[in-house]
Amino acid sequence: MTRAFVFPGQGSQSAGMGKALAAASTAARAVFEEVDSALGAHLSRLMFDGSLTELTLTENAQPAIMALSIAVLRVLEAEGGISVADKASFVAGHSLGEYSALCAAGALTLADTARLLRLRGQAMQAAVPVGVGTMAVLLGLDLTVAAEVAAEAAEGEVCEVANDNAPGQVVVSGHAAAVERAIALAKARGGKAMPLPVSAPFHCRLMAPAAEVMRGALADVRLVAPFVPLVANVTAAPVADPDTIRAQLVEQVTGRVRWRESILMMTGAGVTNFVELGAKVLTPMVKRITPDATAESAADMAGIEMVAKKL
Repeated sequence: MTRAFVFPGQGSQSAGMGKALAAASTAARAVFEEVDSALGAHLSRLMFDGSLTELTLTENAQPAIMALSIAVLRVLEAEGGISVADKASFVAGHSLGEYSALCAAGALTLADTARLLRLRGQAMQAAVPVGVGTMAVLLGLDLTVAAEVAAEAAEGEVCEVANDNAPGQVVVSGHAAAVERAIALAKARGGKAMPLPVSAPFHCRLMAPAAEVMRGALADVRLVAPFVPLVANVTAAPVADPDTIRAQLVEQVTGRVRWRESILMMTGAGVTNFVELGAKVLTPMVKRITPDATAESAADMAGIEMVAKKL
């Protein structure tokens, strides 16, 4: 069976995330402690016992989601004898999950990944004043129609397709008024649409200042070739060259997350099993995109044990 490991993005955070896992596994605790040390802050305390409101702040959510994904992986490695290099042909992650995927595949250290994601979250929040931009999910429209809706809604402002998640699930991003117009236009075309509870318009041109921050940060960090190829968000194609990965991580800040195409690329390359580490957000998308593939998720000890048996 050909397999890919996939890693969730923002929106998969939850109050108490990782607490039970840390209590059950020294391997998991080591991950949370290393992330805390790298950030010089008690992110794990916020994850385990803090408020969801504070955890959902972008600068906290991004490294927290990564930390849980890597903790799950380390428990799989320690207690299940699972190795990404042995068990996967590709890794991929949704938006910030791309950093988790690179860490899992040995391209970035855990400490550097945590610091990059804290900075990425801060830069993305700072790029656009709160309230100026937003995002919305359009349901029941294919990508072509959703892109037409976004273009029509722009009216001189920014409104772009940010995520092509799955058939009939497309996210648009941009100026708040333009996104509101896109919601109305999508409904007029027979789709459903709703605003997303986000603090900034991710993956559109308004994030250009954040992209420049990440360009500088990524230029200074050690990034090596992953030991299995990454399927990049912005190209939906495999990549292993470190300089290309750096450039694509910068482009990803303003670019479209081509998740549907990424899954189709992997199934076209023979992947028949997807394993999501850290949440159960991507698994339903995978099943919608490619019903013939199998998909599992692990975010706690019970899920890890189930996945370990299947692998």
